[in-house]
This record gives sequence, structure tokens and C-alpha cells, in this order.
Amino acid sequence: MGNEGGVDAFIQAIGIAEAKRIAEDEWDSTARPAQLPPEGDWRVWLFMGGRGAGKTRAGAEWIRSRIAAGARRIALIAPALNDAREVMIDGASGLSRLGPADDRPAYESSRRRLVWPCGAVAYVFSAEDCDSLRGPQFDTAWADEFAAWPDPQGVLDTLRPALRLGDDPRLMVTTTPRPIPALKRLIAAPDTVMTNSGSAENIAHLAPGFIAAMQAAYGASRLGRQELDGELIEDPPGALWTRDQIEQAFASIPGDLDRILVAVDPPATSNARSDECGIVVAGVAGEGNSRIAFVLADKSFGPASPSAWAGQVAEAFECFEADAVIAEANQGGEMVASVLRAAAPDLPVTLVRASRGKRTRAEPVAALYAAGRVRHAGRFPALEDQMCSFGAPDGPRSSPDRVDALVWAVSALLLKSAGTPRLRAL
Repeated sequence: MGNEGGVDAFIQAIGIAEAKRIAEDEWDSTARPAQLPPEGDWRVWLFMGGRGAGKTRAGAEWIRSRIAAGARRIALIAPALNDAREVMIDGASGLSRLGPADDRPAYESSRRRLVWPCGAVAYVFSAEDCDSLRGPQFDTAWADEFAAWPDPQGVLDTLRPALRLGDDPRLMVTTTPRPIPALKRLIAAPDTVMTNSGSAENIAHLAPGFIAAMQAAYGASRLGRQELDGELIEDPPGALWTRDQIEQAFASIPGDLDRILVAVDPPATSNARSDECGIVVAGVAGEGNSRIAFVLADKSFGPASPSAWAGQVAEAFECFEADAVIAEANQGGEMVASVLRAAAPDLPVTLVRASRGKRTRAEPVAALYAAGRVRHAGRFPALEDQMCSFGAPDGPRSSPDRVDALVWAVSALLLKSAGTPRLRAL
């Protein structure tokens, strides 16, 4: 407390503007270790961090330090041109907002470049246009959100030969990790050094309650460890789905769906308050073997009391104008139907009973994903997280409620004619 009081008194004494200038100009003394370039002879510095971990500030400050050391031709590469402008340049920690006002760069939009008073120039590139990096040459490059690039390996292979100016050309890569081959190869390269930072380490610069809310939503899940802790989480061997497979499943919803279902995997007992209730909305379009299922929403939540999950099902049915509800009844039996009727008496419910194990039921659905016959109409992080650990020997021990609901939905839409699952209308 005494130290905080001293800081406040210091700011009052010198004024807010001067305090801000000191903070901006003394980055080396205020940055966390992970935000500072490692010592030694390296070519690539990879800074992997969670959302809001301070990656952009670290990248921008590194560019400033390189310019101070004599760098004059710089490449800035983002997932798209708009990302470069909105984050790397004009963002809260972007290049145009750091340093003394008379030493900041001017952006020339017609030439897509930043020009500093000292003569240094940074050219802006989109990772969507790999060939634009052919021809130019640089002494410094900053690649942002590498794992979100459409072809990260191809762009990197084009960029690195362009880093051929000066005595010590270097590249900084900032990204929230994803288990993609290009990032794994970059980590393993002998000339790469790496630092890592979680979102919580930068809590002083994040909105109040952000970390607590994210931890409550994702906790120590694989997604949370990736997006908040900045860890590279591999797809475990034996899982029925991979993240790359799910990435390839995204598609827009066709104009008309032939049928829409709400699938429910209720908690095990009528008074369960510790388990999630799996609720997945899906539809289908097309004819014959070309029929495609579209996952429209993941409405799963927990802990879920009977009245709460039944209300959520009824709301999803109404919102998506669904045709029917299918609900697993192995654990709850007729209680499942009674709870749903209490929430919405006219709800058309079909009970499904599993005669085989979860993995056996899920394997045909995973095969449909591999065949390109299941698409996702949006991002469903918790569902994806559960899918990519389902079936692995070291996967979660808790019931995969979201995956169960997904399997029931896709099976009913695409595999019903094959007799899976067995349906009984109420």
C-alpha cells in the first residue's frame, strides 16, 4: 500500500502527461521479462501469449528498439491488411501511439507504409497475399497472429528470404498459439527463441473482471490453456476429432434447411447440479448422400437444474424454429420427458436410448466430419475443446455432454436410415 501511495504522489507531483511519457520512454524498465527480446544470437523471436497478454505492445516496442539501433526497412505482416492498420499501427499499443509525439511515424495509406522522422520505413503486408513479399528486402520484420494466417508456412517461407539487409536481420512473431504444423516447426527451428505470457500476467492493463470471467467460462480447459495461458495444446492421440479438421468444417448456412433439431443430453439425475446439460442445435440440407448437417448453436451449460435445462431447450426450439427435440433418456428415463413437458407442453419430443458406448456411437459422426458432411455455422469453443479430447486415453473423465448432444443431433439428421440412433416418439 505504501508503494502505491508513493506512485500516486509521484504522478501528482510531475503530472499525468509527464508520467505517461516516462512510462512510454522507459519500456525496458516497465515491461515484463516475456515482453523483452531474449539475449543471444537468434534470428526469430517467437512470443506466444494469451489474449490480452501484451503481445502487441511487445512487438511495437521491439520495432521501436530496432529503429533506434539503425533498422530502416521493416515488414509488418498481419492476417489481413485491416488487422495491421487496426492493431499493429493504430491500436491502443500500436506503433503510431508509442514514443514522443515528434518521433512517431506517419502512415501513408496510398503506399501502405509507415514513415518515421529518422527515415525508417515499415511496409504493411497481408498474410492473405503471400506473393506481395516477393521482391522487397528488409532488415527487420514483425509477424502478428501467425497462427491465424491462412497459409502460415507459405508466407513464412516467402518472408524469410526477404530478410537479407543489414548485419543482423531479425524477425519477431507474436501469436496466440494453435497446434498447427507451421507453428510447431517454427518452435523447433534452431534459430528460434521463445517467450511466453498468460493473460493474467497483464491483468493491470485489462478490463476489470475480464480474467475472472474468462476463468469462470473456460478455466483449465484445453481452450482456456491455449487462449488465456498461451500454451500450445496438442491434439491428444486417439481423439476422434482434430482441431485442423474442425477448422475445415466452417461454412455459411444455406438459405433453407430441410429440418432443424435440438438435441439434449441431460445431466444424469433429476437433481444433478454439478454436470452440464448438452444442448446442440443442428439442421440438414441437400439430397441423398450429398446431405450435409449444419451445427447451428451450442446452448450447453452447467450446472444445470431440470427446470433450467428444460427452459433452455424450449427457448432454443423457439428461437431456431426447430422441428423436433431429441433427448437421451438412458439416465433420466421418463423424467426427461416430464421435465420437458413441464417447460413447454406442446414441445415435440423424441426420446433416444443408447444401446452402445459413447465412442462407438460417436465414430460414425466423426467419419461424417472427415467426409465433409458436417459443417459448423460458427465458433463453439467449449464444444470444439470437448470434441478434440473425446476418445483420447488421457481425455477428461467427466461426461462429454456437448459431444453426446452433437452425436445425437448429427446421427438423427444423417444416419437415421441406418438405424442409429433408435428413436421413440412421444
